[in-house]
Amino acid sequence: MTAACPGCGAPVTFRWAQAVQATCPYCKGVLVRTDLDLALVGRQADFPRTGSPIQVGTTGRWRGTRFDVVGRLTYQWERGRWNEWHCRLADGRSAWLSDAQLEYAMTEVAPEDTPVPALSRLGVGDVCGWHDQRYTVATITEAEYVGTEGELPFTSTSRARCRFVDFRHDAGRFATLDGSEDPPVLYLGEYVDFADLALEGLRAFEGWPAP
Repeated sequence: MTAACPGCGAPVTFRWAQAVQATCPYCKGVLVRTDLDLALVGRQADFPRTGSPIQVGTTGRWRGTRFDVVGRLTYQWERGRWNEWHCRLADGRSAWLSDAQLEYAMTEVAPEDTPVPALSRLGVGDVCGWHDQRYTVATITEAEYVGTEGELPFTSTSRARCRFVDFRHDAGRFATLDGSEDPPVLYLGEYVDFADLALEGLRAFEGWPAP
């Protein structure tokens, strides 16, 4: 779908049918979509470019399924920033590629019947079980929302400071409880090697690719 940005009139193309929010690449207007109508709800301030080679438009494969990177959220915490890349899978599903200090994980929203623990009661070392697997709380991070680009499955206008709880599993599985939404949302997935994602359309910059 392509529609005119209500802020500047430029064409905004949606790559993902279920997208709720997009950022105009021309005027940086934050646009919320209702059916075929777009509403301008704010402006995206410029934020520093990511040091990642991944960008909107990058393609790859996860668990044998092709995906396209269609959006990005960036968060900041006391030790730096990380990106959450919104990915559209070829079968229509939505997934997230977390990109933090050369560590990568792919996750999806947990099934609706998955029990979600209370965010405020979790501590490092606590154990939770999902789908007959035991996950241990590895880190609890207080982070601030920095900015967005591309298409998202939700609106980002109400995001501010929030808490994330990351869980690790001995077999490489990964889970995160996202406190930027109310109620918090649980995502399940796994750590992935950069090479295994078979990424194409990466951003080139000084120092990348490594010699």
